[in-house]
Amino acid sequence: MPLDRKEAAKRQREARRSDLSRQREALANGDERYLPARDKGPVRRFVRDFVDSRFAIAEFFLPMAVVILVLSLFGNANRALQNISLLLWLGVIILIVIDSIGISIRLRKQLNARFPNEPKRGAVAYGLMRTLQMRRLRLPKPQVKRGERP
Repeated sequence: MPLDRKEAAKRQREARRSDLSRQREALANGDERYLPARDKGPVRRFVRDFVDSRFAIAEFFLPMAVVILVLSLFGNANRALQNISLLLWLGVIILIVIDSIGISIRLRKQLNARFPNEPKRGAVAYGLMRTLQMRRLRLPKPQVKRGERP
């Protein structure tokens, strides 16, 4: 009996491993059939293309955060640098919020026009979370170039 259970567990692990490798490959290539459930469907595909076709301030947050942190480290010795780094943090956050509001309004309008009868729950949040990732690190990989129409 233990051999059968062990064999079944081994087969399950191998099946799970092959499914995960297929999903990883689909995320790299954009193959719709093997994408995880959160990325499947025409609505999510449109959201990805919509976000990937434009610049978003939020995608540059990590590099800007590193620069601001370095400035704040030097700001301990110089009070003016510390004030500049605090103002930069505030400015970056305000710009990201304003840009995210604009993207969400435009994306919601496009989704309602293109997919009037499809469920769109969570699509705008999905797009906003995608803007927070640097374009090079996004999964599934961007399928459109910047400036192209989705």
